[in-house]
Amino acid sequence: MSNFWTVVGFTIRNKVRTKAFLISSIIIAIILSVVVNLPYLISQFSSNTPDKVGYIGSTQQEASSSISTIGEQLETYFKKQDEPDYEFVKVNNQGSPEANEKALVDKLAAGELDAYVTFNQEDQPSGFPQMIIKSENEYNTSEASTLQTALQAIKMEFSVQGLGLDDIQKRALFAPAIVDSVKINVGEDGGSTVEEAEERPASMYGVVYIILFLLFMSIMTTGQLIATEITAEKSSRVMEVLITSVSPLKQMFGKILGIFLVGLSQILFYVAVIAVNLSLPYNENPLNDLGIHMSDIPVSLYIYALLFYLIGFFLYATLYAGVGSLVSRTEELGQAVMPLMFTSLGGFYIGIFGLNAPDSMLIKVASFIPFFTPYIMFLRVGMVDPPTWQVVLSLIILVITTGAAGWLSAKIYRTGVLMYGKRPTLKELRKAMKAYKF
Repeated sequence: MSNFWTVVGFTIRNKVRTKAFLISSIIIAIILSVVVNLPYLISQFSSNTPDKVGYIGSTQQEASSSISTIGEQLETYFKKQDEPDYEFVKVNNQGSPEANEKALVDKLAAGELDAYVTFNQEDQPSGFPQMIIKSENEYNTSEASTLQTALQAIKMEFSVQGLGLDDIQKRALFAPAIVDSVKINVGEDGGSTVEEAEERPASMYGVVYIILFLLFMSIMTTGQLIATEITAEKSSRVMEVLITSVSPLKQMFGKILGIFLVGLSQILFYVAVIAVNLSLPYNENPLNDLGIHMSDIPVSLYIYALLFYLIGFFLYATLYAGVGSLVSRTEELGQAVMPLMFTSLGGFYIGIFGLNAPDSMLIKVASFIPFFTPYIMFLRVGMVDPPTWQVVLSLIILVITTGAAGWLSAKIYRTGVLMYGKRPTLKELRKAMKAYKF
């Protein structure tokens, strides 16, 4: 047993001490920090002050006309907002359209305005004028849509005024329609109970997505590390020396456990980096604005995440070790492990696209396929409430498959590590495996 832990310790030291491991870990930590703090960094380079938009104020003769006071109404509209995107600034009427245009252009050139608006009422079927935004920089679609929304609200108010409605009727007209959802639990006896459907917090989507991504990256990177190390030792003939002192099974499982501990420590490091960045004071408000509250995440979700991660890791790790033992040159490794990579990639993509439809038939069926279970069943646990028996059944199938994969990979490993040259065929491998009793 001491040889087993020697292999584990050697594998850990061999990976952690490499410059590639240290540099890549630091680079990824920096990238994660930048991504988490990206909204704050963008806000530091963008101005929070609203754009100043000029308009020509109405004269005393025009004040009785609602259409002529659209500028004043837009100014009032944006003043009522807590964080307005625009500040409308009234410019005194100069008495003629040409003089008004010149006064607005002069203020734009002097930097007193960021833009100005004019109104064109000619050839408008609705009788409501068209607003034209003029500035040195063209306004994009989202910026123009904000002004369009404001103008639409004023147009609605103008139309309602023509109907002669009182305040109560106006409130009834503008009151939003209400739609609620109700969940029906139908019993086996045909009876049903009604309970109000609970909306999943936005935090659940984020946590499920991040854990799916971490699981996928862990399987891809650590599995590749296991296969690469075994193939490198085999191609350099170091394997022949190791076999004389440590049994193949202890080597295989020692490498898997060692790489697992390295990968787990790396993931915990990344999680700590994300947690530290999220806990910074300036990141609290953006998360709250998005409706993300980490306190909404139940502890059971983290337990399921750890459970599916552990079993899923060892399922793929044993298969990577078995495949790596069959390859004599590292150049051939990529092609050999490609089926495992695509299988893991398939489960990850089904999980990501299933975030918006976690209760679809495809997701339900895929959650019982052991190579997809770590991704899909965890997705279902996080996004919906699957029956307990389905979760337990998927775990049992996953554990049995992992045990079978470990048994098969162990037989392949102890046979394949000493088979050099071209990759053996299935017939040759089966014949060589029969020579060993396991």
